[in-house]
Amino acid sequence: MSLGNIFDISGSGMNAQSVRLNTTASNLANAQSVSSSIEDTYRARKPVFQNIQSDIMDRSFNDVDMDYDVGNGVQVAAIVETDAPLDIRYEPSHPFADEEGYVYYSNVNVVEEMADMMSAQRSFTINVEVFNTAKTLMQKTLTLGQ
Repeated sequence: MSLGNIFDISGSGMNAQSVRLNTTASNLANAQSVSSSIEDTYRARKPVFQNIQSDIMDRSFNDVDMDYDVGNGVQVAAIVETDAPLDIRYEPSHPFADEEGYVYYSNVNVVEEMADMMSAQRSFTINVEVFNTAKTLMQKTLTLGQ
């Protein structure tokens, strides 16, 4: 892996964490949303990350039988809805109550979303630090010949 690949890897990490932060923000914005039917109720969403594999094997180890893929970063494979049960409450006087008097609240767990947001923010920050460190190393390498 060359030093230039680090920019691609950390950049893909920043992009993935940005999607994670946006998904978390959407979940928090809809945490107290209500509906009169199960089908229309907002469900929490989570991004699914996937490793980007390289087609080129690193031949520096000289192992003939070594068969592995070199990671080239991360990508968002999908954004899926969670399977957590909805919060169903009996509130017959609520304007969104169905015929039986039930109101359907989203399944967003605010505490879990806040922890996920802090984790995504920290992961984004670490990728920025990796990017900046690689940039500094490249700049120092270029000044060696002067």
